Amino acid sequence: MGAEARIKELGITLPQPAKPVGNYIPGVRVGNLLFLSGHGPVRVDGQPTARGKVGRDLSTEEAYKVAREVGINLLGSARVILGSLDRVKRIVKVLGMVNSADGFAEQPKVINGFSDLMVEIFGESGRHARSAVGMAELPMGIPVEIEMILEVE
Repeated sequence: MGAEARIKELGITLPQPAKPVGNYIPGVRVGNLLFLSGHGPVRVDGQPTARGKVGRDLSTEEAYKVAREVGINLLGSARVILGSLDRVKRIVKVLGMVNSADGFAEQPKVINGFSDLMVEIFGESGRHARSAVGMAELPMGIPVEIEMILEVE
């Protein structure tokens, strides 16, 4: 089953990408790689759907759901750039950034919200190399920002 059919089966609606909040574009394709800029839990109008520090304002479980939402936003951008997610061969590398309260050390559990979604949609091709790091702050106070590299046809 292709990624587009799997997304439909899961009942996921991919959003149109939000406009960048700075001087950059959502993604750049170089050969068979697509580099996607950092995305957060942001609506098309640019407003965050979640804010706060994980471990203070949001629990690990709540932030896991935010990371899943960010994954959906990333896939929305990838679809716009590629025309179809069926052109994705593999999720290659991911950088997950978590706006962390002092002493919070469960960043990998948070970013699993994204990683689990990629495996649900792409199967083994969704497994990826990954870093999950804590940050002192993220833009607009969002709790999670994720960037990724895809291998594409």
